[in-house]
Amino acid sequence: MKQAVNVEIRRAQLVDVDQIAAAHLDSIRSIGALYYPPDVVNDWSARVKGDLYANAMARGEVFFIAIGDVDGKSEVLGFSSHRLDGSEHHTAVYVRGKAARHGVGSGLFRMAEASAIAAGASSIHLDSSLGAVEFYKANGFEEAGRGEHRLWSGRPMACVFMRKLLRAGGGLGV
Repeated sequence: MKQAVNVEIRRAQLVDVDQIAAAHLDSIRSIGALYYPPDVVNDWSARVKGDLYANAMARGEVFFIAIGDVDGKSEVLGFSSHRLDGSEHHTAVYVRGKAARHGVGSGLFRMAEASAIAAGASSIHLDSSLGAVEFYKANGFEEAGRGEHRLWSGRPMACVFMRKLLRAGGGLGV
C-alpha cells in the first residue's frame, strides 16, 4: 500500500455499514487467511454484511472507522468497536491487509478504548484471532487464555482470550 494520506478516524454511522463490511471481509481474507485454513476463513466471512453492523449499532455497540485516501481513492481502511456485554467491556479492531502496520489499527483501537473508559470500564476484554495477538499485545493487552470461538456454522476457530486493565480515574494501565 502506498502510505495513506489524510487518514480520518471518526465514529461510524448507519450509512457506513456496507463499507465496514467491505473492510472486515478484506481483513479476514487477506490477514486471517494467513493463520486459518480456507474452511474457517469461509465460515468466518460468510455472514459479514452491512446489516450485521447496523444491528450491532441498534444494540448499543459503538463503531469507529478510519477513512484514508489511498492511490487517489477514499475508502474505509478499517474499523474498531466497543460494546458492553453484561459487565464486561469488549473491543475489536479490523484493518484491510494493505493498511496493516501503518498505525491505522492502533489509532482505531485508541478510539474504542476511549469509548470504554468514558463508559466506566476498568478493563477491556476480547477474543483475538491468531493473526491479531501481537497487535493487541503491542496495545497493552495480556493473554488470559487460549480456546476456541464458535463460528455461526458451529465450526471452531482457535483464538486467544485477552484482557487489558485500565487504571482507575481513566488513565491507561499496563
